[in-house]
Amino acid sequence: MIKFNWDTVKEEQNVGSRETMQVTREEATGNDRKLYIESYGCQMNFSDSEIVSSIMKKDGFDTTAQFESADVIFINTCSIREKAEQTIRKRLKQFNGIKKEKPELMVGILGCMAERLKNKLLDEEKIVDLVVGPDAYRDLPNLVRKVDDGQKAVNTFLSREETYADISPVRLNSNGVTAFISIMRGCDNMCSFCVVPFTRGRERSRDPYSIVNEARNLFERGYREVTLLGQNVDSYKWSEAENNKSRLDRSQEIDAYVDFAQLLEMVANIDSELRVRFSTSHPKDITDEVLNTMARYENICNYIHLPAQSGNTRVLDLMNRTYTREWYLDKIASIRRIVGADCGISSDWITGFCSETEDEHNDTLSLMESVKFDFSYMFAYSERPGTPASKKFKDDVPLEIKKRRLQEIIDLQSRHSMERNTEDINKVHKVLIEGYSKRSKEHLQGRTSTNKVVVFLAGDYHKGQYVHVKINECTSATLLGEVVKS
Repeated sequence: MIKFNWDTVKEEQNVGSRETMQVTREEATGNDRKLYIESYGCQMNFSDSEIVSSIMKKDGFDTTAQFESADVIFINTCSIREKAEQTIRKRLKQFNGIKKEKPELMVGILGCMAERLKNKLLDEEKIVDLVVGPDAYRDLPNLVRKVDDGQKAVNTFLSREETYADISPVRLNSNGVTAFISIMRGCDNMCSFCVVPFTRGRERSRDPYSIVNEARNLFERGYREVTLLGQNVDSYKWSEAENNKSRLDRSQEIDAYVDFAQLLEMVANIDSELRVRFSTSHPKDITDEVLNTMARYENICNYIHLPAQSGNTRVLDLMNRTYTREWYLDKIASIRRIVGADCGISSDWITGFCSETEDEHNDTLSLMESVKFDFSYMFAYSERPGTPASKKFKDDVPLEIKKRRLQEIIDLQSRHSMERNTEDINKVHKVLIEGYSKRSKEHLQGRTSTNKVVVFLAGDYHKGQYVHVKINECTSATLLGEVVKS
């Protein structure tokens, strides 16, 4: 059995935070102008930045990984928490020094923060030249030309139809193995704490033809895993009668109505060597049909991100989550029964929501004890202007109590993650290699079907290859093992 030197192996997964940042990669094709994009927040934002890069590439821009050499800087923003917006404002102050030395530099704010604040950003952040919401990216070339002519530019129109289905994304910072595919946009759920319905608009589903074509194209280019993205993928629905004008490829046979379970099966049928993941699911919408489809196809990963947010029914009602504690636990039982007891399940938690009592916080801890999630994204409640909660409820849980409760959730999740990972010791998992470990080129890393990161000695193996790995050791974030013959 191989023993690891933990000083050379960085744990690959963070169970306590969902805040991430992504920077564009360098791409030189001879275009005159350089675009630098910094993306913050969720996977949907990263996917949108790939769409933006594609649009700008056709308009004569190459991407650069160095903002100092850029002609245009876009920051694709997140508004889910106040901290996320503060991060963007601090970043703008840093860019301000560059713009003083390079006055012709163009700075644009994209995404949810742009949609939430609109024209205010131009007044509040003098450095900003351009403000564009998530549904207006096709207009970017026109808006850039407007700024070139000496004007400020804003487009925050929210569409009922835009899905960018016909745009082939430029894969930013791609490892060449895994990719995101956006299958729908917007959200209709109106959770009281959430700004997404106001910054990304109503739900609309993308043409299934274009989704399958994009996934097939990725597979043909060597990608071996796709993640189907949506704010609530389980509410995906497409009707030929309502969307016949968007049919991009009539050569394929497809039903007149497609729901998420059917779409999942269509993508899985592209090739058995193409892994399929999806995110995010809503407890009220995930169906037994989806779970049965997962169980039928080995290449649909045994992993579900199912945000609970709270373990108390009264708090869930205040959050407008439209399910109870008991409903959520029933969904977990269905997953374990249909997909299997080893199915990876993760969650989101908001602690210290308006009027949450100590007993209600303990209900969250007890639900966590009942399920034992593989990992979670955990936050203290942050009131967002314009949300139903900000209008109807008082943010009355003191910050020190929020922090203490959050730490209790983090500590419990860390223990559960360790317990769940320990169960994998001596088991053999099929792992898709994504590249070198972040800490050491002597090791490769990949993920199991259940979305757990596995690190093992590189040997003669390579990125994009499937290997079977026997798990020998673990931490709460990473599995360690050795490749064995299948």
